[in-house]
Amino acid sequence: MPDVLSAPLVVEFPFTRSLGPVQSAFLTGLRERTVLGVRTDDGTVLVPPVEYDPVTANELGDLVEVAPTGTVTTWAWNPSPRRDQPLGTPFAWVLVRLDGAGTALLHVLDAPGPDAVRTGMRVRIRWSATRTGAITDIACFEPYEGEPGPTEPAPHAGEFADPVTGIVAPARLDYVHTPGRAQSAYIKALEERRTVGERCPACRKVYVPPRGACPTCGVATAEQVEVGPRGTVTTFCIVNIKAKNLDIEVPYVYAHIALDGADLALHGRIAGIPYDQVRMGLRVEPVWTEGTRHVDHYRPTGEPDADYDTYKELV
Repeated sequence: MPDVLSAPLVVEFPFTRSLGPVQSAFLTGLRERTVLGVRTDDGTVLVPPVEYDPVTANELGDLVEVAPTGTVTTWAWNPSPRRDQPLGTPFAWVLVRLDGAGTALLHVLDAPGPDAVRTGMRVRIRWSATRTGAITDIACFEPYEGEPGPTEPAPHAGEFADPVTGIVAPARLDYVHTPGRAQSAYIKALEERRTVGERCPACRKVYVPPRGACPTCGVATAEQVEVGPRGTVTTFCIVNIKAKNLDIEVPYVYAHIALDGADLALHGRIAGIPYDQVRMGLRVEPVWTEGTRHVDHYRPTGEPDADYDTYKELV
């Protein structure tokens, strides 16, 4: 049995979204050290505000200003802050109901230790020195022993100079991936420029990449079967948007390829042919990347196209 592999993986992308009038006013207000909420049909003030009433689904727009002080409603201590969290020292995650608000805002509390945090404690906003119109304009909350803010929020037009109309939220997931026995064997075979799948003992289908079990029959698979290297394009798409950090000129073709002997199509890029000449049934072969253990792309073999009936179950 081959050694089971593992490796650190990072999935990361910037998520860009536009803002409606309520969210735009809220984030622009933070930039100006102003906290806005929105009043619902039943009079509840929601902070952070939302565009639609969660009960009636009616559109909301009655903005009000609440105080920068509030009360902790619940909390959890974080002894080991991670990368890009609001504070680099241990802190408490807190839900804070700001004075004048009917709901609580999730943020962090700068406190010396968990013994200094309690439900019901009074806190206030500590503003960031540099503010851009994001939730991070609130650097954190800090303990506060002063007078409470007004319980009745003041109406606010939500109008600011140079309003924030969109945000970019980075999303990142760091984890260690362990592919398991079947896929470890598959990856090791790629080092030898071979493609190996596993056959189901019940339905006899060969799955590539192998999963360790048949998704149809639900039984374990162990019999290794070498497939390909040639295969057939079953379906494809033309990519017209260049991906960041991917040195491939657009347009290019990404396809499902059924390797000879496999009962499951895998993904691969098609090259060596104009993108507008790629077609279903095209016969292709792998082009390996020197010094790596993966196929760089697939190119036409020059064989006649495969008959549709030979791959229609894999489309």
